[in-house]
Amino acid sequence: MKTRLSVNINKFATLRNARGGNMPDVTKAALDCERFGAEGITVHPRPDERHIRYSDVRTIRPLVKTEFNIEGNPIPAFIDLVDEVVPDQVTLVPDARDAITSNQGWDTLRNRDFLTEVCREFKSRGIRTSIFIDPDPAMAEGAAACGADRVELYTEGYAAKYALGREAAIARYVEAAEAARHAGLGLNAGHDLSLENLAYFIQTIPWTAEVSIGHALICDALYLGLEATIAAYLAQIRKK
Repeated sequence: MKTRLSVNINKFATLRNARGGNMPDVTKAALDCERFGAEGITVHPRPDERHIRYSDVRTIRPLVKTEFNIEGNPIPAFIDLVDEVVPDQVTLVPDARDAITSNQGWDTLRNRDFLTEVCREFKSRGIRTSIFIDPDPAMAEGAAACGADRVELYTEGYAAKYALGREAAIARYVEAAEAARHAGLGLNAGHDLSLENLAYFIQTIPWTAEVSIGHALICDALYLGLEATIAAYLAQIRKK
């Protein structure tokens, strides 16, 4: 299976919002990412709109030619936005309003009724639905019971432990990925994946359908340039 690279463009919006105006141009950034080889664009609008705004999502959606993925907590305003713009994929993330960044996956067992209802809503619109989970086989099985199409493994723990021993760092992720595959779910991954740790993740879990990468990729682009950085990430994904 070929793993797709989806670039999370939130950090472009963070930089723009810090100064006001339209520099950098977030829409242009999304289209440039595609032009430079990205196989998807990810946005994560939050209620306070501190980076990607709901208006950005509406502007970008009709222009993106690759896969468009919206991730976020399915509060009513988010559900309305997703139903309005109809992305290719929606990723359900249980981030709190005051969270700096995503910091946990769903408990798909305790939240089964709610997640089942949300999955049903989005799938009725023809939107592939993914649930963000910690690397726990039970959470993968729970996501399947909720009617999800995919899960996205929250990879912060893998990234944090990678330098201490990559085999140990990825062990739980392999278990969860195998459980997801056994349950008939597609597999995505994201959070703190980088040029350092990406290739090993894909080599070890080659049925990963998609990785969503933002912070590390944009940081690398400050030094390497955006086009060269996207090429470098694609090379890591395809590394044998």
